[in-house]
Amino acid sequence: MLGSAVGDLVEPRKLVVASPGASVLEAARLMRSSKVGAVLVVRGGQLAGIFTERDALTRVIAEGRDPAATQLAEVMTPDPKTVTVDETFGYALLLMHEHGFRRLPVLEGGRPVGVISARHALDPELEEFAAEAERRKHIQRRAAPSRASSGRPKR
Repeated sequence: MLGSAVGDLVEPRKLVVASPGASVLEAARLMRSSKVGAVLVVRGGQLAGIFTERDALTRVIAEGRDPAATQLAEVMTPDPKTVTVDETFGYALLLMHEHGFRRLPVLEGGRPVGVISARHALDPELEEFAAEAERRKHIQRRAAPSRASSGRPKR
């Protein structure tokens, strides 16, 4: 699964988009009716940002904003990190893990075609991936000083 292309995992019918001028209330209703946790904010066919359930909670509700009067442009994550349809799911998971995201927009030819989520992974597989990523960081951190101190050339 980790070697699968992102494009093989996204569901085009689950692509939910809204304009930057749409209200948070409209976006929340779109997410509910589509049964998704994020809306891609698109301007002129190009990705402008992403708005997620977490954004609704932390940037709207917790801040006391009116969802009907707040536009997505005010509370979305602008210019989010993305993956292309050709990149592997493992790479997408690595980006999500390193940056603390749960979702990444998927692009094809520069245009949004879907969202890949950590939920696409089975929970045990995701935990194993995160543990392995941490183990590798630890190995890399510990190996670098010992190579330099041993006098052996780096490869």
